[in-house]
Amino acid sequence: MEVLKRLFEHYFHLPPDTVQPLQGELGGSGRAILRLSAGAHTAIGILSGVREENLAFLEFSRHFRHHGLPVPAIYAEDISQGAYLEEDLGDTTLYQFLSANRRADSISPEVIDAYRRAVAILPRFQVDAGRDLNYRVCYPRSSFDRQSIAWDLNYFKYYFLRLAEVPFNEQALEDDFGRLTRFLLTAPRDYFLYRDFQSRNIMIRDGEPFFLDYQGGRKGALQYDIASLLYDGKADLPPALRQQLLDHYLDSLAAHISLDRAAFMEHYYAYVYVRIMQALGAYGFRGFFERKSHFLQSVPYALKNLRWLAENVRLPIHLPALNHAFEAMIESPKFQIPAASAPPLTVRIFSFSFHRAAPADPSGNGGGFVFDARSLPNPGRQEQFRMLTGLDAPVIDYLRQQESVNQFFAAVLTLVDSSVAAYRQRGFQNLMVSFGCTGGQHRSVFLAEQLAHHLRATPGVELLIRHVELEKRTTEQTAP
Repeated sequence: MEVLKRLFEHYFHLPPDTVQPLQGELGGSGRAILRLSAGAHTAIGILSGVREENLAFLEFSRHFRHHGLPVPAIYAEDISQGAYLEEDLGDTTLYQFLSANRRADSISPEVIDAYRRAVAILPRFQVDAGRDLNYRVCYPRSSFDRQSIAWDLNYFKYYFLRLAEVPFNEQALEDDFGRLTRFLLTAPRDYFLYRDFQSRNIMIRDGEPFFLDYQGGRKGALQYDIASLLYDGKADLPPALRQQLLDHYLDSLAAHISLDRAAFMEHYYAYVYVRIMQALGAYGFRGFFERKSHFLQSVPYALKNLRWLAENVRLPIHLPALNHAFEAMIESPKFQIPAASAPPLTVRIFSFSFHRAAPADPSGNGGGFVFDARSLPNPGRQEQFRMLTGLDAPVIDYLRQQESVNQFFAAVLTLVDSSVAAYRQRGFQNLMVSFGCTGGQHRSVFLAEQLAHHLRATPGVELLIRHVELEKRTTEQTAP
């Protein structure tokens, strides 16, 4: 962290007064991401031990900005320490913007416009910037070739099929993988392949899209990236909107190359399948293997996409073993999306003081979670925070900078996210989560608010939040 502070001070000519670890959406990159700020100046600091990945991101960023693409500016770097400082693009991803502006049967025009803007920019990455990009810095491969495809397919086989206990014939599946790979490689592959072009890697600032996390980019086919965005797990875009956005992308692409739409579509759905399998491998690795169960919440949506493909698309190649595995996955009771008509899950979040009893569950169900935050650093013991609460910015900033608080909250999210997914799947309507600390004023209030912020964009979830001790104090202060 000290290296990022040094880079910040060198660039802005003053030290940061706040360093905030960003939880984001609990991604699986393995990088540390922090927001540093001093007054009106802010920046995002990255710490990563993968030198090759850092070099790729930095060179690609400068190259894309040279082409006028909306990516973060690089402020400063120290490659020897695996650190760099980049422009702060805010807190709203395209996925969050979508989640906050959709209803059960509709997505707001503002969100659709943001998607249209994003897909219209994609060909500029793939074609214009891709022409003179230095592919020698790509990591781990310079192209989406036979080896890259094999890695993705085996990722799916060993980390999803195996760990989810989906039955398959190993040799028959390998034969299908071979046929699929040969077909994928017949598509033109002389373009920049962004690799992770999905809604969590697109930021929305002042209504405009900005793009992140292209460090895994390499040379490849055009179809892969648009498939990544349109069949993006929990984004759960309706088929009609996917088709509308695909048409808009192809119209935009036609302004950059001589486009044969029929030839593009011949390979398109094969790339949709391989992208979904890559994503399922990632969900399995993070969810089953690393025990980060919140990643498994995306699995039902990937299987929903596979079901739609099975009912509406016919590939020009025969893949019987793979289709058999897909059918077993789709029909498995392990991963089912709750019916759209199911009542919402109400999550009640409380903060309280252990000087009093923990709040009772007003739904009458009992149970839920009670988290004891008294092991965490206590702002109430410091004079500057004594009269403040977990709703006040100085306390929030202080707690966000405590590594023990971030580790505690990450463990909370793993448990709560898993229960929310299971409760929604089983049609339950109530879940209670309480945070207690000594006074019920700082740590418990902060954690309750952070959990509410995390769950606010979750489809099918309604939130009620109460700060019991703060309510009591307000009542006592206003009593005659």
